[in-house]
Amino acid sequence: MYGKKVKLRLLFIVIILITLVLTTFLILKSLEENVVYFQSPTEIKSLMELDNNKIRIGGMVKENSIIINSKEVNFIITDFKNEINVSYSGAVPNLFSEGEGVVAEGFLKDRNFFYATKILAKHDENYMPPEVKEALGDK
Repeated sequence: MYGKKVKLRLLFIVIILITLVLTTFLILKSLEENVVYFQSPTEIKSLMELDNNKIRIGGMVKENSIIINSKEVNFIITDFKNEINVSYSGAVPNLFSEGEGVVAEGFLKDRNFFYATKILAKHDENYMPPEVKEALGDK
């Protein structure tokens, strides 16, 4: 019914399509492991089921909540509706302070406690590093 050239072209197109689908699937599957979801304390409180995946929690560092021990830093992240206690071992960024925005990456222990593996301090669009501010003030 079909000639040899048509069958060969059809086979070639099918092989290319299968290769594209398989490549796309493998790329998406590998990216899935590196995705870290961002949630607020209110979203965490409303979770139906806790999982052991790495997540990011964002909000403001509650005033008078930072407690620095010799090995860890404990503080509370709030979105002004709910709060979550955070424990972090390591050096915190220079912009980390009470009343400022922060994103903590790590794992939930329960709905009220979060173990952070990384702290990312946030700043607004008006932030200027002290070195730049000094350099501009001198001129």
